[in-house]
Amino acid sequence: MSKSLQIKFDPVAALERARRVLTIEAEAVLVMRDRLDGRFTEAMALILSCRGRVVVSGMGKSGHVGSKIAATLASTGTPAFFVHPGEASHGDLGMITHEDVCIALSNSGESAELTAIVPLIKRRGALLITITGNANSTLAREADVHLDASVAQEACPLNLAPTASTTAALALGDALSIALLEARGFGTEDFALTHPGGALGRRLLIHVRDIMHQGEQLPKVDAGALLPLALLEMTRKGLGMTAVVDSEGQVLGIITDGDLRRLLEKSVDVRSTHVREVMTPAPYCITADQLAVVAVENMQSHNINGLLVVDQGNKLVGALNMLDLLRAGVV
Repeated sequence: MSKSLQIKFDPVAALERARRVLTIEAEAVLVMRDRLDGRFTEAMALILSCRGRVVVSGMGKSGHVGSKIAATLASTGTPAFFVHPGEASHGDLGMITHEDVCIALSNSGESAELTAIVPLIKRRGALLITITGNANSTLAREADVHLDASVAQEACPLNLAPTASTTAALALGDALSIALLEARGFGTEDFALTHPGGALGRRLLIHVRDIMHQGEQLPKVDAGALLPLALLEMTRKGLGMTAVVDSEGQVLGIITDGDLRRLLEKSVDVRSTHVREVMTPAPYCITADQLAVVAVENMQSHNINGLLVVDQGNKLVGALNMLDLLRAGVV
């Protein structure tokens, strides 16, 4: 390291600088909030009426912000993608059609890579929304709608590094995305469909039918069977329970491993006791088309570890326990 760049670290001064950065950026966002006007809703209207995609573009730090805005739009109900303006000049402009709306970000509003492709974007018939910090810039003048993201100062003590300006642009993009989300009536299930790999997606997309045991894996015994048969069935199927059904397959009751332990404590003659004598009648059940998260709620509220799955006629069609829900990532 050069002697001229020797580190002088003062913890007190560092904390003060960090607080100053956060204050400047927070104030920049609040000022922009109070500055919002009809141009914001005009931009929303352009996007809501768009039959194509929202194409976001920006250079440098604005490009990083633009990429995040595109991702937020796409995950909240507005199909969008990011195009690098440099690549657009070398073929990627073909991604833009006359049915698209473009959002261009530049703090100065004069980024050469963006101003170079604006005429081509307009020639293709796409509409243009710009987010800049200069209302008199080239991009602002050429826009169908211009959104002002100007800030009084950067948080950088040199007033050079994009800090408050990128925070303001990012916050404005978030505001636009969420306002569009509400306008579209985009709900939690829609969100889950765009986030199937996340916890919310698993909770809202997985149904009981997706994880229940059925067919040969389903533990069940007749009401007239003796307890040893029920114990054997529970052991074979490994769910810690067995359904008790009639000749038509309708659920009459349930026996769990907990029930068996309590019977043994009471010195009940297991070999001569019939299932119907000790089963829990009318057990808690669930239908296959319900969300798996509902099964979790039922188990927790009733303090049980398993559920039988029935059809509308109370006929046994499946079974699941808390371990199945854990494996599926619902819990």
